[in-house]
Amino acid sequence: MEQKKQRIVVKVGTSTLTHESGALDLRSMEHLVRTLADLRGMGHEVILVSSGAIAVGTAKMGLSERPKELRMKQAAAAVGQCRMMHLYDKLFSEYNCSVAQILLTGDDVEEEDRAEHLHSTFSALLETGIIPVVNENDSVSSAEIETGHHKILGDNDTLSAIVAGLCGADLLVLLSDIDGLYDADPKTHPEAKLLHQVRELTPEVLEMAGGAGSWRGTGGMATKLSAARIAMAAGCDMVITNGARMDDLYGIVENKDIGTRFIACR
Repeated sequence: MEQKKQRIVVKVGTSTLTHESGALDLRSMEHLVRTLADLRGMGHEVILVSSGAIAVGTAKMGLSERPKELRMKQAAAAVGQCRMMHLYDKLFSEYNCSVAQILLTGDDVEEEDRAEHLHSTFSALLETGIIPVVNENDSVSSAEIETGHHKILGDNDTLSAIVAGLCGADLLVLLSDIDGLYDADPKTHPEAKLLHQVRELTPEVLEMAGGAGSWRGTGGMATKLSAARIAMAAGCDMVITNGARMDDLYGIVENKDIGTRFIACR
């Protein structure tokens, strides 16, 4: 039976793309690109939402740690974004794929006119077989990197869910450093069970979300559940899975029990 062609948004976190030092994990990045290029070759439409600009810029600028001052964070984001797009362009072109950069601020998705134009841009790119690479425009959008939250975007989990809704995506996959949503914190409860399917964000499910993620990223499970709420409301399934196992993307696209799938009402 031929597999249904899907419009897929894949969000990759900083912890998947970088080493502990903050330098780019080139093997992980190459594996991601190869898998996405292959999914596109299978006829799916692919959008990549990629974090990592500040971490990569920090390393590229020779800074010993992630800057604390806003202007230096934004400078690091500008340097890092340039480096990352250079690499994505180079790696995707090896698999005969072209990429486009789309940098967004909260206003771009909140204002109706701008959101409409954005939807048209995504459609035009996907129609011509191009893979959009999306990030928040950290060099001008200060709310997330300064305070850790923003009324619209705030982190790339939320951004990817908004993009999925905007593009009418069938599936959103969040690649993270965790296997999915557990019924308890697996770090402190070895007997914790991975939930494979969530059909409703009940108070019990929301209570399972802990604090923020690793030092290199900003998102924790709470931001992922908030992304799930946005995606599900837009009629898009969302899966949280571990970015260390990039090949799992094939199984997820085939609707296999990998990670945690939040099932949208259709």
